[in-house]
Amino acid sequence: MDHASLSTLRDRHPAWRLLASPHAPLVASFLHRVFVAPNVRVMSEADLAEALEDELFALREQLGPEAYPKGAQDYLNDWAASDKGWLRKFYKPGTDEAQFDLTPATEKAIAWLRSLTERPFVGTESRLLTLFALLEQISAGTEADPIKRVADLRKKRDELDAEIARVLTGDLPLLDDTAVKDRFQQFQQLARELLADFREVEHNFRLLDRKVREKIALWEGAKGALLDEIMNDRDAIGDSDQGRSFRAFWDFLMSSRRQEELSARLDQVLALPAVAQLSPEPRTRRVHHDWLEAGEHTQRTVAQLSQQLRRFLDDRAFLENRRILDLLHGIESKALGIRETTPSGTVMHIDAMGANIELPLERPLFTPSVKPLLTDLALVAGEDDIDTARLFDQIVVDKARLRSAVQRALRRQPQITLCELLDAEPLRQGLAELVAYLELAHAGDRSDALEGLRALVDEAVEEPIRWQACNAAGEAVTREARLPRVIFTR
Repeated sequence: MDHASLSTLRDRHPAWRLLASPHAPLVASFLHRVFVAPNVRVMSEADLAEALEDELFALREQLGPEAYPKGAQDYLNDWAASDKGWLRKFYKPGTDEAQFDLTPATEKAIAWLRSLTERPFVGTESRLLTLFALLEQISAGTEADPIKRVADLRKKRDELDAEIARVLTGDLPLLDDTAVKDRFQQFQQLARELLADFREVEHNFRLLDRKVREKIALWEGAKGALLDEIMNDRDAIGDSDQGRSFRAFWDFLMSSRRQEELSARLDQVLALPAVAQLSPEPRTRRVHHDWLEAGEHTQRTVAQLSQQLRRFLDDRAFLENRRILDLLHGIESKALGIRETTPSGTVMHIDAMGANIELPLERPLFTPSVKPLLTDLALVAGEDDIDTARLFDQIVVDKARLRSAVQRALRRQPQITLCELLDAEPLRQGLAELVAYLELAHAGDRSDALEGLRALVDEAVEEPIRWQACNAAGEAVTREARLPRVIFTR
């Protein structure tokens, strides 16, 4: 926190530049409404520009036509420029439409602005209890003496037995409204901070991927040594503190029992009158689903970076990158060689710009196509015995039946994996029916999608799917397919 460091932060950190910008109210309010409040991770350029144009139109009606003179597209490109860094502009593989996402620095600035608003009251008890519980967990988790650890567990057991005895006698200590509000405010704050952490984790993965690509481009040794060093770097991600913490969080959240418990407790807490007085955010009821969606987006980003890295390490691409770097080094060395001795006369001729002129009479005339000559043949009915049953021997998968199977399973539980669903209702039509299930899981916004339901894919876990089929000889055989875990949720 010295003067030099703070001065550097003021000039270079995107969050500080955002807070010091004259357009900070527009940027913060718009990005919070579009990205943070609805938990949107990525938005296309057309949709984001349309939303910003509506925002600018409303502001110009209030503040005058000169308030924000530039167009929405210009503002978005300005916010995504390197000197601002408030948005991340990128292109998905195989598409030419730009996509936008918030940067972690922008989300930090928006969170700090949210903290400036007045709260109904400042609760301190819940935070003190949280700190005490964290210290207790650290102390108990690092205690290596079994005698002390057993003594602590027995002490907790005695306290629980005493509390159970008081409850059985009718002594029910309840939290008052102030304590309920204090703890619920702490829960909302931690839930928002957890969603913001996902963008920072994803940003750190991208930074590491960029460093690996730079190392590949500048590598001058053998490719085997490069691969060994890169694999060590990738393993270091998972073994780092951030990687282990994220993996533990994801494993905890992917438990169906934990999700059911979270849903039940959220419904119970949000029904309390004291919590209703705080007017909680509408998305609080499904905040664990937002965690799942954000975590899945981070997992997909890591998988996509790994896939791009494999393509980047392909032999042809590797040699092409080396050739380009050799050419650049050659240009740099020649430029340094003639920097002090500027050549006299003409060094190079550059062709002037010119338009290609094509006269209308130079175009070829239209040539009519030749009409085909059809031969007049008489069709004679044959007497060959043809098996027409093969024309009707086609496999048609009833997707409506598959949708009904998923919906029936989700009426009994909030989520179910594809493997569990197939254990209850085995495949009838083999691989074709399995592909139909996967098509329903990835249908998106199409008309045959699961209405009101969502499907998540955990690419870190593979599950075997088995079914019975008949081979060419008519014998019953067991087929097996291995695919990432597919989870259907409400």
